[in-house]
Amino acid sequence: MTSVTGVPAADTDPHQEPPLDGRAESTGRLGDKVFRGLASGAGIFVILLVLLVGVFLVAQAVPSLLNNEGNFLTSRKWIPSGEHPEFGIVDLLWATVVTSIIAMLVAIPVGVAVALFVTHYAPPWLSRPAAQLIDLLAAVPSIVYGLWGIASFTPFVQPFQEFLASHLGTFIPLFEKRFTASLFVVGLVLAIMVLPIVTALSREVFAQTPRAHIEGALALGATKWEMIRTAVIPYGKPGVISASMLGLGRALGETIAVSMILSALAPGADWFWSIFNGGSTFASLIANNAGEFDSPQKTGAYIAAGLVLFILTFIVNAIARVVIERRKAFTE
Repeated sequence: MTSVTGVPAADTDPHQEPPLDGRAESTGRLGDKVFRGLASGAGIFVILLVLLVGVFLVAQAVPSLLNNEGNFLTSRKWIPSGEHPEFGIVDLLWATVVTSIIAMLVAIPVGVAVALFVTHYAPPWLSRPAAQLIDLLAAVPSIVYGLWGIASFTPFVQPFQEFLASHLGTFIPLFEKRFTASLFVVGLVLAIMVLPIVTALSREVFAQTPRAHIEGALALGATKWEMIRTAVIPYGKPGVISASMLGLGRALGETIAVSMILSALAPGADWFWSIFNGGSTFASLIANNAGEFDSPQKTGAYIAAGLVLFILTFIVNAIARVVIERRKAFTE
């Protein structure tokens, strides 16, 4: 092909994109390198930050643990100062685990049910406001939950506690009546606090169920509930597990609301397995006594309690990761 000037023109494809010049190509490569470096640096920074927090907790806790004259894992006494310090975490561990279990036993079924209602049962005019209303619970400060729990929720739950204690407490120590502001009340308040986390993440996972799975189940004659049970719930199970573990992490570390509601036990009080008993969680004990960190020994004792909570949170997340990976491998 010859141009009007008589100079042979290069063969060009009208649909072919013009080649990138050296400047554009180098800019693209530079951007990729910068982004990759920033992403890698952020990941390494987070890992180092977690490791440094762990090292700090261990370094501060070990001296107090070495001076501890009691068994840190089995002792019920909490005397972190003086010439003969003796402290243990069995009461703290029991209160933390019990309140978190109660919270998850209530929040997971309710959160999953709300998520299924919003995604598959509610009409469009109701689903969006309902989802936003549930999400607003996450914006309520912890101190508001604490005040509400003391003033309104505890008196509201007290008749139910009395009913369980009178009918089950005589032969089941777990329901023996002790305090009004008990572990049971705190667990219910924590359930309300973690409900938005479980609901929001479960809702997003259920909404992403492939249409082919849903339509295939309905085409085979399944009812809506059978379709949800065979297609939606199995697809969203890893997401529900992840949401539950995030909510459990929130419940384990909640401080202000727990310290405001839960009745603290007097030093040397008798031990009871009842969920209607009082006590202190790891977070509430540290928060209530933060003003007493007047010596390295006492400070190290409370930091040791924080270290246990730190490790407990890691264990929970590790278990969740194992369950999710096994579930993915099974579905693949």
